Amino acid sequence: MSSIRLFKKQLAQHKQTIDADVATYVKYLKESSSTQYGNYSELALEAYCELLSRGGKRLRGALVIEGYTMSGGTNMPMIMQAARAIEMIHAYLLMIDDIQDRSLTRRGGPTAHIKLGKAVHDEHLGETLATNAALLGNHAAMMILANLDAPAELRSNVLSILNRTLVVTAHGQIADPMIQRNPKVSEADVTKMQEWKTATYTILNPLHVGMVLAGAGCEVTDGVTPYAMAVGQAFQITDDIIGTFGDEAKTGKSVTDDIREGKRTLLTVYALDHASAADKKFLLGCLGNSKLTAKDFQKCQEIIRKTGALDYAQARAQQYCAQALDSLHKNSRHWSKQGTEFLQGMAEYLLTRSS
Repeated sequence: MSSIRLFKKQLAQHKQTIDADVATYVKYLKESSSTQYGNYSELALEAYCELLSRGGKRLRGALVIEGYTMSGGTNMPMIMQAARAIEMIHAYLLMIDDIQDRSLTRRGGPTAHIKLGKAVHDEHLGETLATNAALLGNHAAMMILANLDAPAELRSNVLSILNRTLVVTAHGQIADPMIQRNPKVSEADVTKMQEWKTATYTILNPLHVGMVLAGAGCEVTDGVTPYAMAVGQAFQITDDIIGTFGDEAKTGKSVTDDIREGKRTLLTVYALDHASAADKKFLLGCLGNSKLTAKDFQKCQEIIRKTGALDYAQARAQQYCAQALDSLHKNSRHWSKQGTEFLQGMAEYLLTRSS
């Protein structure tokens, strides 16, 4: 079986297990909240639980489990709780991110703040409720991690790792909209933002959480870091490509969002650096235009292709994946064969994924 097929098969199995665990937890969370707090929080909590239940690929939770088992961990009920907590953190951040980006859809449905705003007939109250529900999910996840069936020192280390990651992620979230306002943004600026916002959070953090809970030492966690950071860059680049050129039916999100929100990605930064004066002016006029038309968006896609930005981004993603695989093989002595193959398959899959 190829590494990509093994990765996809194992990821699907993790998703099925995590989805079932989340469904059980969501039922408990709703019932306990209703008993303790009445119906005041019901609407907001329902929006959070719905987004958490919609799932996605469950990549971060899967990486927690893989990081744990590939480092010799055997307490599966415990690590499943940790994986759930990391997925809960992800739902929390998505809800906040959607408010900041003014996104209308997420995972094939309306974003939480939009749905809540319509339910209460008040856009600002919808955003307020969504923010508070997201924070509720975040702190509930922290409680789960603080009470895992693991040695106290390991629980403490995991909480420290996670909170440091969220600090880094917050700086990435701050840099994102500020970069949009910088007319001279460079590829280095985008790369640093992706390191803070994606690589550390999406790949490195869940692997480290799983490995630390298995009792892995610094040599093991340091060994996976170069792989995780390189894969994280490739993940974000391919995500941006899919975000602008993907199939909405598969992604569950409008392909116009990134341009409409004015996001500076490797695609747009390279295009702006290499476009003609007229095309650069047009693209700048579309970036951040909330009234972007379908015709203008299609022209933005044409400019990105014409300048070679799409080809360049795809090549950079390939380079990062090659770096990741080289690092993985150099450090594979630390981990199980199956876990190493899973990480290899993930890196190779990034170059072929469409959603």
